[in-house]
Amino acid sequence: MAVDTLPTTSIAPPQTKPVKAKRERNRETLTAWLFLLPSFIGFVIFTAGPVVAAGVISLLDWNLFSPPTWAGLRNFARLGPDPTFWSALGNTVYFTFVSVPLTIVVSLALALLLNQGVRRIAVFRSLLLLPYATITVAVAFVWIWLYIPHDGLVNAVLGLVGINGPDWLISDTWAMPALIAMTVWKSFGFGMVVFLAGLQAIPQQLYEAAKVDGSSAWQRFRNVTVPMLSPALFFVVVTSIIGSFQVFDQAFVMTHGGPGSRTTTLVMYIYRTGFESYDQGYAAAQSLVLFAFIVVITAAQFLMQRRLVHYDN
Repeated sequence: MAVDTLPTTSIAPPQTKPVKAKRERNRETLTAWLFLLPSFIGFVIFTAGPVVAAGVISLLDWNLFSPPTWAGLRNFARLGPDPTFWSALGNTVYFTFVSVPLTIVVSLALALLLNQGVRRIAVFRSLLLLPYATITVAVAFVWIWLYIPHDGLVNAVLGLVGINGPDWLISDTWAMPALIAMTVWKSFGFGMVVFLAGLQAIPQQLYEAAKVDGSSAWQRFRNVTVPMLSPALFFVVVTSIIGSFQVFDQAFVMTHGGPGSRTTTLVMYIYRTGFESYDQGYAAAQSLVLFAFIVVITAAQFLMQRRLVHYDN
């Protein structure tokens, strides 16, 4: 006798895996936001908030002591005929486009030297990084002593080779170069460490292949080192330019913006306008122009990176 068998129907188990995966993703997202929250709060309070506040204050006429009054765009209109503003902007541009290339050259040269297998590299790296880790004001006071016209070390060394050194910090010609030299010495350690890390990440097989092809040391540097180091170079250039446009400490301590206004930077002029002349609206307008200038320069660099920066995928 044939026994009819009923078709069995299988009951699908509950879809727990997608639910668990979604919960896990939500938990990871929440954890990430909790870790980011302190930095985000700090960004809002100390960066985004002041920028918005500066935008509002730039539209006011306010001296900190009396109630602010509406000024509209009058503070921005004052920038055009203000010769001190344009002089300070020119000084800042000059400082930036001289100090940044010099700093990068010195940083890269030292990184290349340390990458040659120097003994006790950690000791040399720490010593060379020490100026960068030192407070700028302390370094500025040391360099003031070095620049003393008659008893300073700089002029004493120049005197050994028959050069009569100038009065560095009160000279119309040499005050800004003196600040630039101090800044290069103070700043090269940061770029050196970044470049050294980038150099140590370059595969040695690339250099060996270039040697087999008969490339000289200069050709290996130009065709291997520079392209492979371009991401680190781009990072150092961008951060150095942003920092240089905001230079204040060394000029304020070493020259007070003098002689005349030869070393008055834009940030120093903003400080004087806001906290010596108490013209908060005009100072805020200047700061926004500086902010816009830095944004434009940085955006231009990011546009150029597509052609100049090589990322090894």
